[in-house]
Amino acid sequence: MLIELLLAILLGILFGSLTAITPGLHINTISILLITYSAIALNYFHPIILVAFIISMSIMHTTGDPIPSIFLGAPDADQALSVQPGHRLLFQGKGFEAVYLTVIGSLLAVLSIILITPIFFLIISKTYSSIVNFIPFILILAALFLIIKEPKSKFYAIFIFFLSGILGLITTSSNTAQPLLPLLSGLFGISALIYGLFNKIKIPKQIITFPKLKKSEILSPLILGATSSIFMGFLPALGASQAATISASIKELKTKSFLIMMGSINTFVMIISFIALYLIDKTRSGSVVAISELLETITFNHLILFIAITLIAAGVAAIITIKIAKIFTKIINKINYRILSIIIIFIIIALTIVINGFSSLLILFTATSIGLIPHIKGIRKIYLMGSLMLPTILFLI
Repeated sequence: MLIELLLAILLGILFGSLTAITPGLHINTISILLITYSAIALNYFHPIILVAFIISMSIMHTTGDPIPSIFLGAPDADQALSVQPGHRLLFQGKGFEAVYLTVIGSLLAVLSIILITPIFFLIISKTYSSIVNFIPFILILAALFLIIKEPKSKFYAIFIFFLSGILGLITTSSNTAQPLLPLLSGLFGISALIYGLFNKIKIPKQIITFPKLKKSEILSPLILGATSSIFMGFLPALGASQAATISASIKELKTKSFLIMMGSINTFVMIISFIALYLIDKTRSGSVVAISELLETITFNHLILFIAITLIAAGVAAIITIKIAKIFTKIINKINYRILSIIIIFIIIALTIVINGFSSLLILFTATSIGLIPHIKGIRKIYLMGSLMLPTILFLI
């Protein structure tokens, strides 16, 4: 059983690395396939073996996910906000450093979760129902705070927030299989790539650098990431994107600290969703839904096993992500960025059609048009998170 468990973890890490570096491919897709064919899989594997595969795949995905966001500009929902800070370092020749910072955040999140898990047992189970009622107001305050802090044009900040929010409402209420793929790819991915095409952006030669960090540059984003993730990870329709938005509205961080925070949030929310499954019997992601389908009841021993698998997977995932980032660092400036951008755009369009059908192209093209507005007007793309915040606020009110 132990050997099978370790093999499942390694196989999960392998699949997670593939989903992480492939634009548009998410662990939820693999999890849905696993649920669909779980009856067949259970004939050959113990449920715990399948669960170990899902957890390790999820942790590898959250760790390696920044690679396509930073090097290719093709984010998924959980990495959308990291595109601009990551690209800022990429165009300074420090794309590797950007990935490295997110890996630091991810690893620190895994270690921190062990320390703060007892808090969940003491507080969450007793206050969960009360907290839910306040979340819409927290999100509204976060949105207002972001808009007030806009230095260039508050009008366009409000305009973009509500325009993307309306698109988010239409998209999430549609019958689209994976609505966030065309929505977020258009708003944050393709829009940035198209803007780069017209501005003839060229990636400079990349160097491998390991940044020196002060304690404040690590602690501040980690605390922010942990605090917002605790709320978002336990509540319906909320996740890493909303946690990042709230964190960004509370305190404006420098590039390095922001990337550490993004790396930590992605992992924090994933691990907290495992804990939420045990404490309040709620699912927060496709991976956790798959686990709940495989195990009839979640015991405390299961939770301990989940955390143990997470620790093992996180260590291996960090090493693999660093190695993959080094490969990207060596080859990215040798590739014609214009051609690469066009290829990525077509890959995203193809994935959108395959997964959601031709009708979802309307969402993708509309989202791309809206996503170009911040580039043209020179304001922050964080207001595009209205696409997720507005539907969430209306859902919870």
